[in-house]
Amino acid sequence: MDLTTRYLGLSLRNPLVASASPLSVSLDRIVGLADSGVGAIVLYSLFEEEVNREELRDVAIVETHEHAFGEAMSYFPSTARPTEGEPSAVLRYLRLIERAASTVDVPVIASLNGSTEGGWTRLARSMQDAGAAAIELNTYFVPGDPHTPARLVEDRHVEILREVKDSVTVPVAVKLSPHFSSPGEMALRLDEAGADGLVLFNRFLHPDVDPERMTVEPGVVLSRPEEARLPRAWIAILHGKVRGSLAATTGVERSEDVAAYLLAGADVVMTASALLRHGVQHAASMVRGLEEWLIRKEFSSLDEVRGRLAVPADADRTAYERAGYVAALQRGRDTYSSLGIR
Repeated sequence: MDLTTRYLGLSLRNPLVASASPLSVSLDRIVGLADSGVGAIVLYSLFEEEVNREELRDVAIVETHEHAFGEAMSYFPSTARPTEGEPSAVLRYLRLIERAASTVDVPVIASLNGSTEGGWTRLARSMQDAGAAAIELNTYFVPGDPHTPARLVEDRHVEILREVKDSVTVPVAVKLSPHFSSPGEMALRLDEAGADGLVLFNRFLHPDVDPERMTVEPGVVLSRPEEARLPRAWIAILHGKVRGSLAATTGVERSEDVAAYLLAGADVVMTASALLRHGVQHAASMVRGLEEWLIRKEFSSLDEVRGRLAVPADADRTAYERAGYVAALQRGRDTYSSLGIR
């Protein structure tokens, strides 16, 4: 079975992509992912805060010692680095891109995670120069100020994309949140602004309150298959409506989840939680399972599958989704009414 897929204009051997996670923080792990059979690898995210923190530290060092005598050639600020000889976060990331791109035989996609304008273009260009096949923009912006207008949040996403697109020639994908008033309109705006692909959806890792310790704790929970319904619904709506590629992420645990996303209209299906939960070798079983499903269903290619269950092009998409919602409620009522639940 030929599983060759196009994503962001790149040729992939299959539609399963390893999304950004701790599994891609070192060359050994990246090689392991490539050997497991994935079609492409998104590197762990380089965070805006990490870069800014190092840049602010360097400025502080210069300002602290700007009046030191130049004749003291042996003088070196003891605070120059947290660990002597350790490269900066940016340099480590660029070196990893360079080594990975020259070692594995699948596309290596760099990931930028931030929320403000500025600095992205320089980093994106450096990633391209290091050998990244594409760049994924993970604009993780939660407007904590309740006075922040929704349009300002949306405009920031579009402006960041435009700045990056103006600075690189490799494809650029945008990883989106589902928490827009109109995710579809946001997707169309980004598509019109030049996004080569959209990744649906980012998962917000909200902190939570521990009532026993009375502390706020970071929240890191791996995704489950039931979380796939929301991104799958939007992929089904957007299929055929955007120029760029559609990548699915969240809730990808089994080969059946991959097949369901493809039927909805995804070009590729990304996973991290399943590989973290079961090990990178799980990717091979997911690819095998997809092949077996295609054969069992008598499909001869992925083209026959992709978008087969997307919202029909001539349908009223709002009415279509509303009808699905009402049908789900009716099924729930029919299922649980026998249990005495009203």
